[in-house]
Amino acid sequence: MDIPTFVKNEQGLYHVQGCVKPEKIVSTAATILLDELTGREALTAPTDVAQFLQLALAQEKNEVFAAIFLNNKHKVLSFEPLFNGTIDGAAVYPRVVVQQALACNAAAVIFAHNHPSGCCEPSQADRTITTRLKDALALIDVRVLDHFVVSRSEWVSLAQRGWL
Repeated sequence: MDIPTFVKNEQGLYHVQGCVKPEKIVSTAATILLDELTGREALTAPTDVAQFLQLALAQEKNEVFAAIFLNNKHKVLSFEPLFNGTIDGAAVYPRVVVQQALACNAAAVIFAHNHPSGCCEPSQADRTITTRLKDALALIDVRVLDHFVVSRSEWVSLAQRGWL
């Protein structure tokens, strides 16, 4: 029988049983943050979203493009890594994103991807795909709220830069 590595006590605090690799700590922290985000009535703070996304994506060695699908009150329905790429890019297909938004019955979405290089400055390609996705999702009445670019040490919100 496997003993859980992380155990939560009555006060909501976690302790570790046995030896744990750093990757497991990061993965567990991302899971805990996602559970916290999912349990909220509404997702409103960009810093909370960015913190989760950094834990979920920044450790990846290649680019991963993901989406947080939300209902009409901005409650998290699902976090979905959608596309895996290489060290400096990932192919993103609007058709697949639309299919997943419909499957989740989403009313809104937040996009995110990591930059393994550590530099979070959004490229022109990042801005272009965001516009393409926004246009495609508008056809089915799904709002794009933001697109985050994350690394281990920093993050950028396209919405905060006025690019949405």
